[in-house]
Amino acid sequence: MYNADENDIRFAIRHVIGLNAVTDLTPFADYDADICDAVLSEAAKLATEVIAPLNQSGDNGSTWHTDNTVTTPAGFAQAFKALGEGGWTGIGTAEEYGGQNMPEILCAATREMWHSANMGFALCHLLTEGLIHALQTSASEEQKQMFVRPMAEGRWTGTMNLTESQAGTDLAAIRTQATPEGDHYRIKGQKIFITYGEHDMSENIVHLVLARTPDAPTGVKGISVFIVPKFLVNEDGSLGARNDVKCVSIEHKMGINGSPTAVLQYGENEGAIGYLVGEVNKGLNIMFNMMNHARFSVGIEGLAISSRAYYQALSYAQERRQGIPLDRNVGDAIIHHPDVMRLLVTMRAEIEAMRPLVFYGATALDRGHYDTGESKSNWQTRAELMVPIIKGWMTERSIDIASDGVQVHGGMGFIEETGAAQHLRDARILTIYEGTTAIQANDLMFRKTLRDQGVAVRTLIEDIRQDADKTLLAAIEDAETALDHILTGGLSTREAAAISVPYLMMLGYLTGGWMALKNKTAAIAQQNTGDWDANFLKAKIAHADVYAAHSLPRVASLAQTILNGSKSVEAMESHWFDS
Repeated sequence: MYNADENDIRFAIRHVIGLNAVTDLTPFADYDADICDAVLSEAAKLATEVIAPLNQSGDNGSTWHTDNTVTTPAGFAQAFKALGEGGWTGIGTAEEYGGQNMPEILCAATREMWHSANMGFALCHLLTEGLIHALQTSASEEQKQMFVRPMAEGRWTGTMNLTESQAGTDLAAIRTQATPEGDHYRIKGQKIFITYGEHDMSENIVHLVLARTPDAPTGVKGISVFIVPKFLVNEDGSLGARNDVKCVSIEHKMGINGSPTAVLQYGENEGAIGYLVGEVNKGLNIMFNMMNHARFSVGIEGLAISSRAYYQALSYAQERRQGIPLDRNVGDAIIHHPDVMRLLVTMRAEIEAMRPLVFYGATALDRGHYDTGESKSNWQTRAELMVPIIKGWMTERSIDIASDGVQVHGGMGFIEETGAAQHLRDARILTIYEGTTAIQANDLMFRKTLRDQGVAVRTLIEDIRQDADKTLLAAIEDAETALDHILTGGLSTREAAAISVPYLMMLGYLTGGWMALKNKTAAIAQQNTGDWDANFLKAKIAHADVYAAHSLPRVASLAQTILNGSKSVEAMESHWFDS
């Protein structure tokens, strides 16, 4: 029931986005098609043979012990060791710190396979990648050498520590204290919702912690970032004494149960030793850099769990026999029922739109980092615009796609035995962690649209227009009408926020339609080459047409909501709910 979808990933990279989009960047000049194919094949093999078999059993969850240790599900530690030994844990890390510096498009493809195989397991690597990214960008050279290399080698893992019980999204309310002491700080406070904050899969855990120094200004301007290792590190890189940080409990959750979500207590005794990253009171930008990387990866998780739910449903529909499908034969499987076919083909159509959109975002990230001149700046702007769309739209759609997967199973989908329900439960967190959909939407509305008066969005729309057919052009017109209303409609700040999620979803469906059409164009162009199976190409064309008929029209309906929906929400008084 697990399928890495290696063939479609390869098609999207080669023909929809184009491998040359990254190979003309100097660091990636050697990544030809053969090398990329080899990476994808090995990543798919690892996902299929090592990671996926642990998914359903891993749903039983990790176990916290009274000595403040955590045991992950059977097989997790061995699987993570296999990632490290195979060099996979450092694929995106710079070579000077023990990594392979692969292009983000290949890292994204690998993440999709692993999260589709087992999201609870793969989260450990996701957070470690994010920490590596943050340290490579902001840490001192000594800190990079000390902490990045062991994580790239898979010997250590990393976490991100933002949330406190009184401070969720509101980082200004953080109370964790960092008191200077010589060349380090003493950290005291409690952090919650820490993914893989304690586990048995690595020798050490490196926590990146938000805290305040004693004289820090109030609000977000007083936040600093500190490296706090579970075990202190000696000058020669060996592990020393246990730091003053411990896991006091793990959460009982709806999904991703294999991933231990820890409550961490810092400084129960003298205080945990931490090392300042960057400058005092300048930590928010460092953490947001890590969060931006994580948000893109969570968007990939939306694609990944959608794909897993789809293949689970497809397998069931091909085997299950129930009733006689209209105009079909006795004994035909339920896949021949028209509505089951509708569910499956619309699931697949959106997945095939999501996948190249992820790779487009990955390309924008790489070009924004490695390109030069004006092109570099343009790609940076494009990457910043795409991250909230990818994170918000794909995770929202993953819930509905996973739910449709349950629907295909009928009553058996409601039974945990089949595994279909797990995908829905796992998907449900994706619109919440690393910034809720509303946070992504407000970022898109206020920082990415209103701040520059829509320049970045209009530039994106113009790029879409260059590839558009008649159907996509109509959707573009609807989107532009909605955008004009946002920019010139005299909306109050609250009114703009009230329609920010519909705005994000509208751009998600529009950019998805762009990728669906590019899929179709590429499939048509490949029909006479002999490089691809004829049925594979016919299916891609059909999926693009399904997207145009079933998903793209939502641009128009969401545009109407944007035009007419804000004032009706703002007219509501909160106390009326009690009437």
